[in-house]
Amino acid sequence: MNYFLGKTEPEHDYSIDDLEREGRTLWDNIHNAQALRVVSDMRPGDQIFIYHSGKQRAVVGLAEIDSDPFPNPDDPTNTWTVNVKFIKKYDHPLPLSAFKAEPALQKFALVHQGRLSTMAVPPEIASWMLERLDRTD
Repeated sequence: MNYFLGKTEPEHDYSIDDLEREGRTLWDNIHNAQALRVVSDMRPGDQIFIYHSGKQRAVVGLAEIDSDPFPNPDDPTNTWTVNVKFIKKYDHPLPLSAFKAEPALQKFALVHQGRLSTMAVPPEIASWMLERLDRTD
């Protein structure tokens, strides 16, 4: 299983609450070539951390890739898209400041490519994230 991070802006677009309510959605509206290459690597069973950009700037939930990548029939400029299904909303979101404070994460795309909407999450960073997100304190 691979991990990814996908950004959404809840104030203007889509939120983890929307995904929780709907259960499943099309992960679309991606136009950056680098982000589209990342989407083309997604496979069913992979997981995607949901990140709220805008005011919150934090990882707020987890979803599962629910389809192989496919061209978006409603948007010919959006080369690849996938379906995702809701797994969980975190009680204690993981803020961007936590990533920036960790010296070992300075080369992670979330920190050094702030405008990239969808990115791969290396296994060691996914473990670091899950350890902090799954805390019950």
